[in-house]
Amino acid sequence: MRDGLLVLRSVPVQPDERLESVRLLRERGQTPKQIARALGIRPGEAARLVRVAAAGAQAEAPGPALAGCWISPGWSTGLTVCGHPDWLLHEDPAAGIDGLAAVLVARKHRQGKVSVCGYLADLYCLGVKNALGPKIVDDLGLQGFVRDFFSGYDGDPVEVPIELAREVVLGSAGYARSLGFDPHPDFAAAEGHLGPWTGPGAITFGKDGKPLYISGPYDDPRPVMRTLERTVGRGNFEYLVAAE
Repeated sequence: MRDGLLVLRSVPVQPDERLESVRLLRERGQTPKQIARALGIRPGEAARLVRVAAAGAQAEAPGPALAGCWISPGWSTGLTVCGHPDWLLHEDPAAGIDGLAAVLVARKHRQGKVSVCGYLADLYCLGVKNALGPKIVDDLGLQGFVRDFFSGYDGDPVEVPIELAREVVLGSAGYARSLGFDPHPDFAAAEGHLGPWTGPGAITFGKDGKPLYISGPYDDPRPVMRTLERTVGRGNFEYLVAAE
C-alpha cells in the first residue's frame, strides 16, 4: 500500500490478469489516474482498460435499475432531432448555454442508496468535456446533488428517458471522435452508467449540422482549430474565439 493505493506491479501481469486488477481497483473506488499509477501503465491505457472492464461487467449482468435521469434545459438548441417529439416537450431554447448539455444519471445501489454519474457534453464540437462519478448517495443526498449539478442553468433540469441521455452523451462523444477529439479521461469511469448504445440515432450534432467550436476561458484554441482543419477542412466549420 502506498499513498492510499493498492500497488499491483511487483510481478509482470498478463492482459487478462491486468483487466481483473482494474476491476478490483475500480471496486475500491480508484480513479483511472490512480489505476495507471498502481499498475505502472499510461493513463490512456488505464482509461481504455476501465472502459473494457465496465463493458464486460455490463455484458455479464443486467444493469442496475434506473433511479432517475435528468438533462439541462435548452439542450436541443441548434440541433436537429428526428422521430422523437416527446424528447422536446419541455424544451426551453432560451435556457441553453452555447451547445453545452449537462446530463445526470442515477441508478439503484446496494442498501437503499443510489449511484450517480454526471456528464458535460459539447454537442456542437468537442463531445464529452467532463464527467464525474460514480458517486454513492442516499435519496436525500441525490436531491441536493441534482440541484447543485444544474445550478449554472436558467431553469430547472428536465427528467428524461435514459434513451435520450444515452444518445446525447454517447452520440456527442461519437460525433467528436469523428472530428478528431477524444472524451475527457474521466468519462471512462462513468460511461457504463449510461448503458449500451449502437447509434446512429435521432440527433444530428453540430450547430445546425455543422461543427461549431466555441472556445472556453481556459482553452487554447490553436490545436482545436488545427484538428478541425485536418478532419473537416477550412470552411467546413464555424468558430467563436475570444480576442486576446
